[in-house]
Amino acid sequence: MSAPRLRTTPLPGIGVQYDLVTREQRHLSVVAHRDGTRTVGLYQADDPDSCAQSLRLTGAEAGSLIDALKPSHHSASLLYTTDLGLVAERVEVSATSRWNGRLLGDTRMRTETGSSIVAVLRRAEAIPSPAPDFRLAGGDTLIVIGTREGVDAAAAILGRE
Repeated sequence: MSAPRLRTTPLPGIGVQYDLVTREQRHLSVVAHRDGTRTVGLYQADDPDSCAQSLRLTGAEAGSLIDALKPSHHSASLLYTTDLGLVAERVEVSATSRWNGRLLGDTRMRTETGSSIVAVLRRAEAIPSPAPDFRLAGGDTLIVIGTREGVDAAAAILGRE
């Protein structure tokens, strides 16, 4: 079976549209908007030009969907966190968060939740193992690892405004 063909179409001023026709001849498209959001469209089976369903995703939601569709921890040499009772999640720091502009150490994340922030995604950059003196910014996505309860507590702390 040949690999599916993904057609890419630049959308000036908007972003890029990716179109895929599945093995079952279903048309699926994703518009990657310049602001980081994504619009996913599923088209009618009997009319490939008629969109049956459309879904708008934030950048963080799109990242979570990507993780679900193709987990990045597929290498046998990597630890599977779920096998260890751990979870890893992306948690976004909003522009209105009380942590916007403050130091990571001020959150007391590890002390309060037992969870660790193992990386920060900022724009197109990944900052691994941020130190306590790392200054958080609105729009940062923090990669948090810990128990389910710890990660939920971390998300609650980071979500405080």
